[in-house]
Amino acid sequence: MIIGSILENKNIEKRVAITPDIIKKYLSLGLKVHLCENYASHLGIADDEYEAEGAKIFKDENEILSNANAILQLNILSQQNLNKLQKNQILVGVLNPFTHHEKLKELVSKNIKCFSLELLPRITRAQSMDILSSQANLAGYKAVIDSFAYFQKAIPMMMTAAGTISAAKVLVVGAGVAGLQAIATAKRMGAIVFATDVRLASKEQVESLGGKFLTVEGSENLETEGGYAKETTDEFKQKQEDLLKETLKKIDIVICTALIPGKKAPIIIKKEMIDEMQAGTVVYDLAASQGGNSEMTKVDEVININGVKIMGEANILNKLPVSASNLYAKNIFNFVNNLYDKEKKNFEINLEDEIIEKTMVK
Repeated sequence: MIIGSILENKNIEKRVAITPDIIKKYLSLGLKVHLCENYASHLGIADDEYEAEGAKIFKDENEILSNANAILQLNILSQQNLNKLQKNQILVGVLNPFTHHEKLKELVSKNIKCFSLELLPRITRAQSMDILSSQANLAGYKAVIDSFAYFQKAIPMMMTAAGTISAAKVLVVGAGVAGLQAIATAKRMGAIVFATDVRLASKEQVESLGGKFLTVEGSENLETEGGYAKETTDEFKQKQEDLLKETLKKIDIVICTALIPGKKAPIIIKKEMIDEMQAGTVVYDLAASQGGNSEMTKVDEVININGVKIMGEANILNKLPVSASNLYAKNIFNFVNNLYDKEKKNFEINLEDEIIEKTMVK
């Protein structure tokens, strides 16, 4: 059996699905690994490194698409390449079925098995495959580093002979994996950190990292069984707005991380709130690609509103592609390892396995 991977569109995606250190693990399962030429040269990884580990390099991507039993990617393939897939092939990646519904529907009709890793269930057995968590950790870290670089003051409190510089105040909106990493990173760099989330279970996690949790009076735990945030009621949204509006007047840096899987990101920071924020404040919106948590966010632009800088990137992980690829490659190997039957030496679509059933696009 053969697994293969071809180049992503490097204008939008610099990560790769297979790294050299993971090749031997695939070979140990009895799988062959086929990659295209210059697969990760943009990351400083030469084809020789892959070949030394046992992968086979092809100049023509069509050979990989034609012969691979399973194709492992970051994002969904281009329409041109999707048209080359054949019956009974397997496609694994972050396929975003909510956006690419029609494309995936067509693939399923051709009996091509599609697995979208962002649909993994939040169960213990799936933790080693959880691409959302591994990538969000890096995104939360990098958002803090980038926003601090834009902020024109020192972050930690400094006591000098000339006087004291106050520590920067950071607000993290959304205390999921990315938010918690943002809290930890900002705290390590000396900031005073506040956080807010609709899930009350987050309070203990935020406080364990040294952050102060902002609680809306009379709030209830708005968390799904899968551990994600639910949409809030209008009453809750109003209470949250009032609390945020007052808090934001005193904040220096805001990191937005709130997302609802498969839906547009909730707008939490509205224009009127931004109008009352201090000049020099930085807002980094990690939800930009799904519409943004800030009403004024624009993807891949830095917006300046009365001195408040609002930043939002389509893919912040393109700034950490080596680290992100290393984690993603391990996640996707663990998923393939679960999908592959070592005794039958075949890919087994066992729909009684919750991981396979939940991630398979139907």
